[in-house]
Amino acid sequence: MDRETRVFAESHFRGLRGRLPSKVCPSPDRVDFIEKPDSFSYTDFFKGYLLPNVPCVFSSAFTEDWGSRKHWVTPGGKPDFDYLVQSYGDVVVPVANCGVQEYNSNPKEHMPLKDYISYWKEFIQGDYSSPRGCLYLKDWHLCRYSSAEDLFTLPVYFSSDWLNEYWDTLDVDDYRFIYMGPAGTWSPFHADILRSYSWSVNICGRKKWLFFPPGQEEALRDSHGGLPFDVTAPEFLDRHLHRVLEVTQEAGEMVFVPSGWHHQVHNLEDTISINHNWINGCNLANTWRFLQQELCAVQQEVSEWRDTMPDWHHHCQVIMKSCSGINFEEFYHFLKVIAERRLPLMKKIGPGEVQCGEGSGLGPQHTIFDISRIAEVLASVVVNPDFQRVDTSKFSPRPEDLLQQLQEALATTEPLSCAP
Repeated sequence: MDRETRVFAESHFRGLRGRLPSKVCPSPDRVDFIEKPDSFSYTDFFKGYLLPNVPCVFSSAFTEDWGSRKHWVTPGGKPDFDYLVQSYGDVVVPVANCGVQEYNSNPKEHMPLKDYISYWKEFIQGDYSSPRGCLYLKDWHLCRYSSAEDLFTLPVYFSSDWLNEYWDTLDVDDYRFIYMGPAGTWSPFHADILRSYSWSVNICGRKKWLFFPPGQEEALRDSHGGLPFDVTAPEFLDRHLHRVLEVTQEAGEMVFVPSGWHHQVHNLEDTISINHNWINGCNLANTWRFLQQELCAVQQEVSEWRDTMPDWHHHCQVIMKSCSGINFEEFYHFLKVIAERRLPLMKKIGPGEVQCGEGSGLGPQHTIFDISRIAEVLASVVVNPDFQRVDTSKFSPRPEDLLQQLQEALATTEPLSCAP
């Protein structure tokens, strides 16, 4: 990130302050296709797609050197079952049954990859049908157990990834996944976890994506406020108040999924994909807004026990974490971990670098941008009435102290910032 891009981003977020988010975001007319890596920079992506929060598709030229595209695929463009079984056959993987609805998801079982590959072959031989149903290998955390270096190279456009940076620091979890399944497997209508961004690359095969900009899913809610499981079902065809954006993703192509966009995905062929979820300074406020909405929903659900249940507010946080995977306490810890990794970098930035240099990685300007985004969201967190009920006495540093550190660090850059 260069200085001009940081100033552009700061101006963008200043313009959003104090404004309520629009209930329905306008739908773009089309999804842009990015053809050539050499003529498309990180700044182009940051300004054109990340900040505006709109999808795009990158051509297969961006992934042509990936090891997974060379080793996991036959010369005919199909999954190389023999290689996969030889390399990972004994690894236990999660498998969803696409033909069964369990709440708004699919029930999962676990099996060795070699057993899933055997099922897949039988499914193909049975003319893409099986008494066992339509099974889809989803959310396989291969990178936990195997180096990703030989599989793919993280595109620079997605390298500001706080979510996986946080989990890698804790060495507990990650949001890097492998998906693979036969033609006909699919993922139900959803928005990505914590209103994260995601990217998805087809190692082989083809997918059909149905995109709904934030807010447009509201037209699809039922009388109980629930969202549909399958937006292609006949009962929803006349309820689309806005045009659905449809994208066909070919082998090697890379789809960027913006924050808060509901979508549904169908495999048109036997397909393998690599997918990441990530959060950074551009969608951090979306995540914080989502968490507040999630807590409010929990509080409404258990409101009848508010006056009789001891530590009702604490129990709401516990329930929220079980549903969303994170609560207000862990969100603060997430902010703290990223902040404490940026502040030492801030101290190393010299005046010349602040004014013009890109430096290493995403550069000193990105460090300043990251700290400014954490500071703005943390300032909202510390005054939130529900967060103020969280016991922060053992937090180190205390949230107010961390906010002060961030603000003091930013103050040293103010004389060098340009007003837009």
